[in-house]
Amino acid sequence: MNQAVDTSPMRMFYIDDSGAEDTGYVVYSWIETSPQLWRVGLRHWLDLRRDLYARYKIPPATELHATKFAAGRQHPSTDPAFNASKTLRRDVMQQALGVIGASDALRVGTVYRKTTARRKAYHQERQSLYADLITSLDTQLIADGHLGLVYMDGNGTDRGYNNAHRALKLDTRAIIEDPMFQSSTASQWMQMADFAAWTAYQSLLRHPGKKWAWSWYRAYLGGSDVYGGPQPM
Repeated sequence: MNQAVDTSPMRMFYIDDSGAEDTGYVVYSWIETSPQLWRVGLRHWLDLRRDLYARYKIPPATELHATKFAAGRQHPSTDPAFNASKTLRRDVMQQALGVIGASDALRVGTVYRKTTARRKAYHQERQSLYADLITSLDTQLIADGHLGLVYMDGNGTDRGYNNAHRALKLDTRAIIEDPMFQSSTASQWMQMADFAAWTAYQSLLRHPGKKWAWSWYRAYLGGSDVYGGPQPM
């Protein structure tokens, strides 16, 4: 890939979540870029999507949802033989992660929390971790002299995400506005973030039935992770 140079004072964060109440994990991962490199990063991903169509008959407009894709609940290809193959599905997931990790226009990050909270308390832990993440990103942006925009997967009905942004001190905050919500069904960026979050979760959970995915985050995304790997927060 061509070397990209980033001189933009603006950062863009595409955030998605993973984890589950029954395991106690709360995970947020993000894909980070800038307005200057946005086109480059998207081109790298769209080139992958074009290749996936040529090789596996997966249309570029089809949502790649990691949980459904890995579990075989999604039929992304027009080729039934592909849809029935766990091996081919895993190959595609590794190709996708490889593109994200190799793109010099993108960085990734992950924070997580392990909790015994359940039901409403678990939801509160999710909101608490998100608020801590936003505070951390804001602090780093201020230190770098940058501004930031946050995009989240979803429809914006959970006001807790907005509250985390509005809790930042207005006089100094570097993250602009509330999170902007985009559906992963239409956003290639959110699909990238979804793959990162799912892979981070598998690296932490280490479920015996998904041993094949335990090392994927380190192998494909570790080199572009802003922290070097998932960080407890």
